[in-house]
Amino acid sequence: MNKPVLDIRGLRIALDGRADQELVKGLDLTIQPGETMCLVGESGSGKSITALAVMGLLPKALKMTAGRIELLGETIHNAPAPKLRKLRTTAMSMIFQEPMTALNPVAKVGRQIDEVLEAHSNLGAKERKRRVLEMMESVHLPEVERIYRSYPHQLSGGQRQRIMIAMALIMQPQLLIADEPTTALDVTTQAQTLSLLRELREKQGTAVLFITHDMGVVADIADDVTVMKLGEVMEAQPTEQLLRHPRTDYTRELLKAVPSHVPRPPRADDNAPVVLQTQALTKVYSQGGWLVKTRETVAAKEVAFTLRKGRTLGIVGESGSGKTTVARCIMRLIDPTSGTIEIDGTDIATLPPRELKPHRRKFQIVFQDPMRSLNPRIEVGQSIIEGPLNFGVPRKQAMARARELMTLVDLPASAVDRFPHQFSGGQRQRIAIARALAMDPEVLVADEAVSALDVSVQAQVLRLMADLQAKLGLGILFITHDLGVAAQICDDVIVMQHGVIVEYGPAGEVLATPQHPYTKALIEAAPGRHWDFANFRPFSESRQDA
Repeated sequence: MNKPVLDIRGLRIALDGRADQELVKGLDLTIQPGETMCLVGESGSGKSITALAVMGLLPKALKMTAGRIELLGETIHNAPAPKLRKLRTTAMSMIFQEPMTALNPVAKVGRQIDEVLEAHSNLGAKERKRRVLEMMESVHLPEVERIYRSYPHQLSGGQRQRIMIAMALIMQPQLLIADEPTTALDVTTQAQTLSLLRELREKQGTAVLFITHDMGVVADIADDVTVMKLGEVMEAQPTEQLLRHPRTDYTRELLKAVPSHVPRPPRADDNAPVVLQTQALTKVYSQGGWLVKTRETVAAKEVAFTLRKGRTLGIVGESGSGKTTVARCIMRLIDPTSGTIEIDGTDIATLPPRELKPHRRKFQIVFQDPMRSLNPRIEVGQSIIEGPLNFGVPRKQAMARARELMTLVDLPASAVDRFPHQFSGGQRQRIAIARALAMDPEVLVADEAVSALDVSVQAQVLRLMADLQAKLGLGILFITHDLGVAAQICDDVIVMQHGVIVEYGPAGEVLATPQHPYTKALIEAAPGRHWDFANFRPFSESRQDA
């Protein structure tokens, strides 16, 4: 049998080395050459801490209190810093979750890859550039000479992630650690990244430790799976065995929480009143000036749709498709170039701020990242009542309503006196929803409101939104790139590409029998789409039984 690339035995990591503050509790894990091991669990399970321990990058406050870590048969957990620096990129390397923060924003990406070769090889400048360009081609980047000279902000999210992969693999390490590398990517870019990792693993025999909370990704890429919860290993099995026969309740709950790509049964259209309608909505950005030729970019073109009370309309598409532009136009966070936006029968597209203000309480938004949209310096109760106070509601009455709303979103009323950092990500998103509801809106715009959440928390927030919609009759405009989420919550779906609607209709028709090639490509690229996670088997077997 081959010597394992990575062998972890009895790993324990604790805050300040205290036994009562353990974050990883006796982890065993082995990865063979050419194998992909997925480490799965929710936030706080210890996945990323394990990866940092392997790389020798644990923060000073975290101490490894027991166990051993071996790389290619060599003990590395107590290796001196110079030895670890030499091993990084040459024997083991890591792809981080967010390339925009991992890459240097003021250095060209080609130079950043070149720095790895400069530090770990004796090659001259010309030979290093040749190797870098070859590596960039191997990760399927287009126009490699142009991208070599580009800064990170000049590249798309998928291209930045490919740069990170090229940087990690330039020295052909035997172990690649990928920490949530596809979480924030569009579905097609995610599929391309996973395909690339499989291809490179097969060509170079690289062992991959893939950290994720997405069971769809696990189904597509993993050979073996280790499931963690609060630092403990719940179970470890070959992938198909785990998906078919999970041993623990926790794993079963994780699998059942994965959004199914099968659209939910349609709700009857009772001809409810229209709460939001757009006609020929267009947004054009102009760049240029007196001495520079004006260049126009059409972000959204002649977008038209109708949203009725108590229904959910989803807008799906990749980054750059125009879906967020449409949402921001509707919220009047940006001004549309042309077209109409009717809220409760009033066209608000061109209203000046003073005339717009009375209408603003009718439409509210929930952003993707509640930690950035909530003020970290004030208690969450103060954030919730800010809108009502601006509309003349007395403070005492507004705070009483805030406590009611906290209960409505399944949080204790007393939590209004706490700060955002004292809540989990899912709880913060519930607070953001409560803040939006404080204005008693008719339309709720959710812009990627669950994309950054763990799958089980995501399921809880989706159930909450459905419950609130049933109780309050909200019309919800749901912006997402996750087709599984769209299938679970949307009555109707709009598919956008390059600022234009390419398909629009009932969710059951658009997602089950797509007509446009772009929609078909999105569905085909969705991770885990062949698995019926709730019933622990592939959809092909479910259909045969039916």
